[in-house]
Amino acid sequence: MDMLLLEEDSCIDDLRPFTSTRSVLDIRMGIFTLREKWEMKLGKDAFALVGGDTPGALPANILPTGQVIRYPWDIFKYNSEALITDFSLIAGRGTSEPIPPSVQAINPEKIFIEKGARLQHCLLNASTGPIYIGRHAEIMEGSLIRGPFAACEGSIVKMGTKIYGATTLGPYCTAGGEIKNTVFFGYSSKGHDGYLGDAVIGEWCNLGAGTSASNLKNNAGDIKVWHPASGRAISAGQKCGLLMGDYSRAAINTSFNTGTVVGVCCSVFGEAPPPKYVPNFSWGSNHRYEWDKALRDIDNWKKLKNQSLTDTEILTLKHIFGIL
Repeated sequence: MDMLLLEEDSCIDDLRPFTSTRSVLDIRMGIFTLREKWEMKLGKDAFALVGGDTPGALPANILPTGQVIRYPWDIFKYNSEALITDFSLIAGRGTSEPIPPSVQAINPEKIFIEKGARLQHCLLNASTGPIYIGRHAEIMEGSLIRGPFAACEGSIVKMGTKIYGATTLGPYCTAGGEIKNTVFFGYSSKGHDGYLGDAVIGEWCNLGAGTSASNLKNNAGDIKVWHPASGRAISAGQKCGLLMGDYSRAAINTSFNTGTVVGVCCSVFGEAPPPKYVPNFSWGSNHRYEWDKALRDIDNWKKLKNQSLTDTEILTLKHIFGIL
């Protein structure tokens, strides 16, 4: 079988801010990243990332199913299909742990629980799509979950949380409040009350208590979202919530406007709602994050989950900040 060649030069700019800190192949949709999906389909050595001028190369923003993810909002738009496909792969290769007696399960044959997961006194409704609970994930009591849904390894759903499909909690994320059709890449937290819908949240983000994001205009009209690559706003359809890049955080009771884009490493706070585009390394509304303080704060957040900034991450952040 010939090697599959994938290139990201033609698509990486359209998917910022998420591709400012990762390869297109490391975007998470459904349960797995795009890279993991190709590995499961072809094997680790059956595809390669190449330059954009390579003859016969396919754009890296294509899923094995053929679906193309062009813009950031496509990640949540097609997350339902990705969850259903990924669930079938997992269910076809293993056996679920038994559903605990205290858990109320609807359509239990579409629920898959990995070893080490903890669930009690919650409701899992898989009649609207499959539900996947990863290793060492925890679904606390009183949580209400409708599929399709995935809680990846080590993620936590806090007490009384309401989650609608199609939602993905990437590894070691924390969810609370009300969430709908949202993808968390990993290590991010929305641990308290507040609404988040039709959204994408990168890694190492935090939404303070009471934070909410609009996903529908008051007139139900078309939503324009800032597209950094072209320097203009483009249509994202009728529903689009918050798109937040890696290492960014919002203060308590922050209210995001419909279709807001937050860049990499931003500290969002202030009396008024944030602007619809918050550039990389923003501090509040009108200031730039100081480099040393930005790194200090990221490292503090990573320590909360027993990790620290790597040399590779620092090098990437230097490019984004403009030091290199």
